[in-house]
Amino acid sequence: MFKTVKNLVWAFDAEWIPDPQAGRVLYDLPDDLPDSEVMQEMWRQGGATEENPTPFLKTVMCRVVSIVVVQRLVHKDGRVTLNLLPLPKGQAVHQESEAAIVGTFLEAMGERQPQLVGYNSLAADLRILVQRAITMGLRCPRFAFRPNKPWEGVDYFARGGESHLDLKDYATPGWGSGSPSLHELAVLSGIPGKLDTHGDQVPLLWLDGKLEEIIAYNECDALTTYLVWLRMAHFAGHFNSEEYQLEQERVWQLLQQEAPNKAHLARFANAWLQLAGTRHPTHARG
Repeated sequence: MFKTVKNLVWAFDAEWIPDPQAGRVLYDLPDDLPDSEVMQEMWRQGGATEENPTPFLKTVMCRVVSIVVVQRLVHKDGRVTLNLLPLPKGQAVHQESEAAIVGTFLEAMGERQPQLVGYNSLAADLRILVQRAITMGLRCPRFAFRPNKPWEGVDYFARGGESHLDLKDYATPGWGSGSPSLHELAVLSGIPGKLDTHGDQVPLLWLDGKLEEIIAYNECDALTTYLVWLRMAHFAGHFNSEEYQLEQERVWQLLQQEAPNKAHLARFANAWLQLAGTRHPTHARG
């Protein structure tokens, strides 16, 4: 199990789709071929079947459309604050380029050096961010820096290191095909998992211009990841039972703060209540 909880933690999740431009280049498709048809050809080339019409594609062939962070910050005076940080954000979400989304995230990581927390993030989320940054010609030296010795700086690429915690590796060391999904581990722990949207729906939402729905789905996944991290940190002894309840209460307060403007977070809060039964979720099962 991981050894530390740093003063700055970023629990994150990224969403991506088959990149139509990559498909046109790799398969020599016409420039005027609609994005939907390009994606269909990419899936076909990726081994689509009747049972699995949208197979998982190599991440380098995909486009990052959203990244969300749940940030936990311990201030110098001991206060703890939580923030939900989505990319893209604001009024111009549909105008934000992939380079801006990926570059902003990686540059902020290099500058602030948080303890990064994800689920299957070494094999998927961090991998696509690095691959796409390379293909787009981005320069992120502070993020990419690797110290000669572990105590000489942050290293986001070291498997088993403390700078990047991939919760899947800690939950299922060496179990291979027995690994639970984030949804399975979360729901069985009394934490909301997938709600209205699933990962294979993201490309269709993007084709329909529903980026806000993708970001909403991304925010819920990031919150699920954060709550699973809290539970694992409690299991490992980083929080006692009273501290764990307080940490969950902070998440509950964040949901109440954000929910008036975000219906999906109200649904997330209700799902948490239902999983907790008749008790307040911050006092249930832990």
